[in-house]
Amino acid sequence: MARLPYLEKSDLPEADQDVLNRDINLYKILAHSPNAARAFQGLGRFIRYESKLDPRLREMAILMVGYLARSPYEYSHHIKIGRDFGVSDDDIRGLIEEAEGRPSTLDPTSKLVLRAAREMTEDGSVSDATFASLENEMSREHLLDLIITIGFYNAVVRVLASTGMDVEESYMSYLDEFPLPKD
Repeated sequence: MARLPYLEKSDLPEADQDVLNRDINLYKILAHSPNAARAFQGLGRFIRYESKLDPRLREMAILMVGYLARSPYEYSHHIKIGRDFGVSDDDIRGLIEEAEGRPSTLDPTSKLVLRAAREMTEDGSVSDATFASLENEMSREHLLDLIITIGFYNAVVRVLASTGMDVEESYMSYLDEFPLPKD
């Protein structure tokens, strides 16, 4: 249960109603601090629409963060979003295998991106070996965009957990299809 009420446009002054341009719980909580919501949304828009990082790899990294953090909100939302950007059900199954330490049939670049997401999520940093491997696979711009994406979504899952964000009913089927592990 959310620790803050979900705001609607009618709860905000007209000048701040733009922060609720999407009807999702995340924005309804962020609306408590409109300027923070704008900054948060700005980086999110860059990651999704302006970064040159391959969208499928981006979404795989985000899904790994959500999976490892056991974040039902992030994970369910990015199963849907990931599918829109080319993530297949086999990719999600492979991600789960990788997260659980089992071999998968994912391609080497996907495995490398997932390893980076795992290291940043669990250890706070990408290891030297993984960084060097990523440098061999992608440009420095892509590499930095990947690191920013993973770092941002590690922050997102902590905001979600700390505010007690509820998963909207329309996203629950994704959790049924690809459940998070029970701890």
